[in-house]
Amino acid sequence: MGIPLVKKGDDLGKTISDAAHKQGTPIQDGDIIVVTQKIVSKAENRVYKLENVKPSPIAKRIAKNTHKSSQLIELILQEAKSIVRMRGGHIITETRHGWVCANSGVDVSNVSGGDAAALLPIDPDKSADNMRKRIKELTGKKVAIIISDTFGRPFRIGNTDLAIGSSGINPILDARGTKDLFGYTLRVKQTAIIDELASAAELVIGNAVEKIPAAIIRGYKYPASETLPATLLVMPKERSLFH
Repeated sequence: MGIPLVKKGDDLGKTISDAAHKQGTPIQDGDIIVVTQKIVSKAENRVYKLENVKPSPIAKRIAKNTHKSSQLIELILQEAKSIVRMRGGHIITETRHGWVCANSGVDVSNVSGGDAAALLPIDPDKSADNMRKRIKELTGKKVAIIISDTFGRPFRIGNTDLAIGSSGINPILDARGTKDLFGYTLRVKQTAIIDELASAAELVIGNAVEKIPAAIIRGYKYPASETLPATLLVMPKERSLFH
């Protein structure tokens, strides 16, 4: 989806609607629109010039061991609820939203060449909900919105996109209680469909998120919900085997 460079205060719902119409694929009822976190953060003024960040003493100490700038470390610490692991120059944190990821989701790629960092939206579910309602207002169409970001995986090589915010779609497809091909009753089958859809969209978006920062998924019949947030996927600590 061809979208111009996003700036602070941009109306993403209108920008996406206009771009979809311009490319000949106007938004339809039932569309799922996957939007990269980066443009949401830019529109919501969550981009910070590193030169304007004053690092704390602890940020300076950590910077010496991680090969990252102390200003970047300071932003990572400010966005973290807790530090899960620091090893080999990597910092894994739990964000204010409950996501466990590298560097609190703070990222310098696709921002401004390395002199600024984008932070995650303060409330990605609310951001998604605002876009969904705005698109409905502009087009009259009922859609689902997923805000995606790239995550590493602790037990597998390579990154994949996951959902950090959503609206209009139930994050989980719950198949518990249904029977498989052989009549066995499923007991634990819950599919994180917003993660799977975010990952599928990344195949189109790729690394050039400024060129293709959003994608439309059309034809997938999803369980709709206007109340269940993406944070539903955060694993409670009491159920986690790795805390």
